[in-house]
Amino acid sequence: MRTKLGAVLVVPSVAFLVLAGAQTGALVGQADLLDEFADQVTVGREITALVHELQRERDQTAGELAALGAGAASPVEPGRPLPALERVYPVADRAIGRFREAASPLATGEASWRISYDRVDDALERLPEVRASVPAAGQNPDPVLAEYDRAIEVLLVLLAEPSPGADHADLTDAVLRYVEFAQVKEINSRIRGQLYAAARAGRYDQTDLVKLADLRSQQLTGLAGFRLAATDQQIERYDNASTDPNFVAAVRLEETTFSAGGRTAAVLEPSRWWTISQQRADLLRQVEAGAVDDAVTLADSRSGEQLRRTLLTAGGVLAVLLAAILTSIAIGRSVARSLRMLRGQALRVAQVELPETLERLRTVDPVAAEFEVPPADVRSMDEIGEVAEAFVAVHRSAVTVALEQAVMRRHVNAMFVNLARRSQVLVERQLELLDDLEQDESDPDQLDNLFKLDHLAARMRRNDDSLLVLAGSEATRRWNRPVLLSTVMLAAVAEIEQYQRIRHDVADGLYVVGHAVADLVHLLAELLENASSFSRPDTVVMVEASGQPDGGVLVEIVDQGLGMSPSALERANEVLAVPPDADVAASERMGLFVVSHLAARQGVRVGLRSTGQGGLVAAVRLPVNLLAPAPAPDPASGPGRRMLEVVAGAVAGPNGVHAPAGPAVTAGSDGGPQRRTARREMPTRAEDVLGLASGAGAGPPSTWWSRQGKGSAATPPAVEGAPAGAAVAGKAPTGALATGNAPPAVPVTGGVNANGLPIRVPMAQLRTKSEPARPRVPVQREAPDPEQVGGMLSRYYGGLRRAEAEDTMVIPMAPTGARTEEEKY
Repeated sequence: MRTKLGAVLVVPSVAFLVLAGAQTGALVGQADLLDEFADQVTVGREITALVHELQRERDQTAGELAALGAGAASPVEPGRPLPALERVYPVADRAIGRFREAASPLATGEASWRISYDRVDDALERLPEVRASVPAAGQNPDPVLAEYDRAIEVLLVLLAEPSPGADHADLTDAVLRYVEFAQVKEINSRIRGQLYAAARAGRYDQTDLVKLADLRSQQLTGLAGFRLAATDQQIERYDNASTDPNFVAAVRLEETTFSAGGRTAAVLEPSRWWTISQQRADLLRQVEAGAVDDAVTLADSRSGEQLRRTLLTAGGVLAVLLAAILTSIAIGRSVARSLRMLRGQALRVAQVELPETLERLRTVDPVAAEFEVPPADVRSMDEIGEVAEAFVAVHRSAVTVALEQAVMRRHVNAMFVNLARRSQVLVERQLELLDDLEQDESDPDQLDNLFKLDHLAARMRRNDDSLLVLAGSEATRRWNRPVLLSTVMLAAVAEIEQYQRIRHDVADGLYVVGHAVADLVHLLAELLENASSFSRPDTVVMVEASGQPDGGVLVEIVDQGLGMSPSALERANEVLAVPPDADVAASERMGLFVVSHLAARQGVRVGLRSTGQGGLVAAVRLPVNLLAPAPAPDPASGPGRRMLEVVAGAVAGPNGVHAPAGPAVTAGSDGGPQRRTARREMPTRAEDVLGLASGAGAGPPSTWWSRQGKGSAATPPAVEGAPAGAAVAGKAPTGALATGNAPPAVPVTGGVNANGLPIRVPMAQLRTKSEPARPRVPVQREAPDPEQVGGMLSRYYGGLRRAEAEDTMVIPMAPTGARTEEEKY
């Protein structure tokens, strides 16, 4: 957020800085331009001074060359200057030195100035050669004078180069004024040179008068232009110079050279003309210097003003920028601090306070508990403060909705628990009724059907137990003594429909603490039923249990079923690792959720993995705290051991192959087929197996097992050597007669079946009858006693009231949908 706020504040600042910088840069550029212009105008002083000296040298050279051409002067030795010019050259050289010193720093300036300066420099470099050629140019002075004219001309061009731009017309006019006057002075110098050359030669050439007439007309035009552009002060200076006696004497003397009215041009006396004309040139130089000084003063003042304006503008820009940055930093820090506080509050509510509130709603009574929502951390009156207040309102609304949902879940949960327990009570009564019917039934087919109903009722009771597990209710069955793990496994096998397909190999000497027996039986039953339901009927389910180095026990249930995809297997393992809340998936895949909750309740780790051949392996790791040492007396000895063997024999034959349930056809004594007496091949309820194991030498039957809400107890076997068809868990075998003879030493079999296993002959192991069997006397059923029925109903509703008084959890139920590969559990 700091970066974003910084960007929001920096972008306008940078934009302002760019615009201000551009404006300041323009002002700085204008100041540099004016400063350079002032320097160039200042160089104009040296340029005009150098032009004045070169004009004097040129004009005097023209007179000396004219005298040489006319023979009026004696020639000089080659390489030596003319005597009259020896005093002129040093003065011009000093003027050249001052010019170079002033103009050379500007030689790297703008292109036009640099080009003009290069031309001047080239002309001045050739000046010594021109001077050296003067003694020999008496008959042809034009090339020498032309070089002087060229040097003066490029100097005047350089004098006119300074330009302040179109925005400074007054500065341009100031330059134009002294340039125009310099042109007038140059024309006056040429007139002086022409007259001085004619005076030294003693005559006029044919072209001299024409040139003089043209120069005089140019002089008048130039003076007129200067008067139009010059300031009043400059005009006054020129007028003062023109009224000077020396200036007037020069004008009058020059007028004698005009040819007008039949008067011929007079040839002037050389020395007198040169002296008077030089005085007039000095007066013109003063006017010219004044015009240049005016331009320099104006340029310096404008350059100073521009520099001050630039500095003020730059300072103002920096001050505004600094104030904007400081203000932006202050505002940004305030906004960032408010946003950090709002962010901290939001994270605290989302990650700490709201989860803690939801967790408390799961563990405490939402009606009695008090839940407070803290006020907002940001108390400002801006939009951020409003957002903070809105967030607190949302938090308060979320807590309110959570409270309402918790109350609703608790009510719905209580409703489902009550319904499950009512169903459980009905199933218990159904099981008691089936017990009575099985004891009184002698028809094998009818007894087999009763056993199937008994098994279905037991599975219905397990389904009710699953609902109670998802609701967070404790198990309704308790065992107060350790139980063998093999017995727990048999009890889990007895809870499923396809128990015949289960093959197990459980290590001996492993005992489970009594309080965990019910949950482990339920957990293993769910896994076994899943393995048997989602595998082919012609396959078996292998169960192996063995001790681990860490003291725990690993139980692996291996099936050869359909298997699961890697993604579905991963999601199933996530559910098994962390029990989720009951939702729609709980009703569609109840087994998976029940196993997850039971495992979390007892600290058991359950995981699924693929066998690589289409099946699944359910690995159940029992921790050390669920294991117990063998109780005293040892259940492996005594009458109970024989009864466990009976139960195990009902489930598995030799090599672990299970005998099928239901009636079987065996060979009779006459060799014809007869129907074997129907009996229960295996107990259909877990408590039958566990009660049988707990009762092995454990005392009176009332301590074997108990079921909340049902006070009946299983009956233990009477003798240690009970036959295979003896009573199991209180069920009397059909057709078993008591005799005094011992059974045969070698078991009687009816051959072997397709699997190579012996076929047992019904009642072949019983002792020989000593008296005919008594005919069965039909049971006389009496009409129910109204008082007895009233007492049963009173006990029934008493049990319902006790069930409703228990704390429950809500289990949201949803309609079942299409089954997928994840719905195996």
